[in-house]
Amino acid sequence: MRAIEVFDLNKNFKVGKEEIEVLKNINFSVEKGEFLSIMGPSGCGKSTLLYLLGGLDKPTSGVVSINGRDLSSLSEKQKSIMKRREIGFVFQFYNLVPNLTVEDNILLPIILDGKPLKKYEEKLKKILDTIEMSHKRKVTPRELSGGQQQRVAIARALVFEPDIILADEPIGNLDSKTGTDIMKLFQNINKNLSKTIIQVTHSEEAAYYGTSILRLKDGEIQTKEGVAS
Repeated sequence: MRAIEVFDLNKNFKVGKEEIEVLKNINFSVEKGEFLSIMGPSGCGKSTLLYLLGGLDKPTSGVVSINGRDLSSLSEKQKSIMKRREIGFVFQFYNLVPNLTVEDNILLPIILDGKPLKKYEEKLKKILDTIEMSHKRKVTPRELSGGQQQRVAIARALVFEPDIILADEPIGNLDSKTGTDIMKLFQNINKNLSKTIIQVTHSEEAAYYGTSILRLKDGEIQTKEGVAS
């Protein structure tokens, strides 16, 4: 079963009177449980593609289908619910709320969705164990290292148990050792929790933690290749 399918996807941006083609005729699919790394030089359209996959931006033309549903056929409300419940987002800048504790940052999507927090107590405990942050649940982000903040951001992405996690340069702000730890955590989440993960990365080393690599250049797909396990 395919988690994501992309058909003839194009994205243009207007700069003054000029129209710039950022993505050109993109076609590929992502199987459920796949861990795809999107790579390519700066300005090739990697992050733009990720935002289109997550419904954070709209294509100029073409189709993005999530779990068999064309994003363009959904109302804004339906899309908003899908983004909260079926897709987890992890960004280079952790986007944590500075005055909330670790556990409140993780539970933020539940709070925003109006769900009763008591039902998520056991899940919160499991997620804190997964990211190895149980001992930090009551502290605020300013008391955490960059790697710890990114772990909290990953936990927040997991709390609704989404099928898909989208990560934009998730280790871009981290030193190499911490980056390796975060990539191992993603690999663990992919293998042990059966999550479909798509990351944008500049790092060849980080890309090989996945199960496949899609290489972009000048807005076009060059190759999509499997990674030997």
